[in-house]
Amino acid sequence: MAVIVVANPKGGVGKSTLSTNLAGFFASRGEWVALADLDRQQSAHAWLDIRPAALPAIEAWNINLDAPQKPPKGLEQVVVDTPAGVHGNRLDVALGLADRVIVPLQPSIFDILATRDFLDRLAKEKAVRKGDIKIGIVGMRVDARTKSADQLHRFVEGLGLPVLGYIRDTQNYVQLAAQGLTLWDVTPSRVAKDLEQWQPILDWLDAKA
Repeated sequence: MAVIVVANPKGGVGKSTLSTNLAGFFASRGEWVALADLDRQQSAHAWLDIRPAALPAIEAWNINLDAPQKPPKGLEQVVVDTPAGVHGNRLDVALGLADRVIVPLQPSIFDILATRDFLDRLAKEKAVRKGDIKIGIVGMRVDARTKSADQLHRFVEGLGLPVLGYIRDTQNYVQLAAQGLTLWDVTPSRVAKDLEQWQPILDWLDAKA
């Protein structure tokens, strides 16, 4: 079983978009997957409520922050969505469960600066230093060919962290989310460009090392 935490204390960077689509991908492969939501607003779990029952199943997993337990036995993949401003107990619980942490990051200098302290905090975690938790960055709402993407890459490279890929700014995510859907729930030709962008992210998650 793998636990993937999607985290960035900066709001509006696309955490729930990444979390729900990751869960949708694993479900499309026939894996037993659960989606946990540490946000008080429970947006990711609300999305599950509108997900059509005929689609590959994604379970909701409720984490007790006062007495966190490991995911139920038999689960193959767990995706943990975290809130804006995540810190303290919520962050400790998320990192205590994590095998991998994905940090969605927009390429503006303001987003980069707002996230730098968080990335520094992650780098100091014992489990990260030992290699027990792998960290990767995903550039959100960005064209990989732009100067903004290059700026983001240079910043992250200086921290010794990999940029896993870039997710473009498209209404596909908005329209699919409104129906409880992910990229893997519709005809591939409809979202071909988006699926292509996801491949290096998925390759990193599947890598054993």
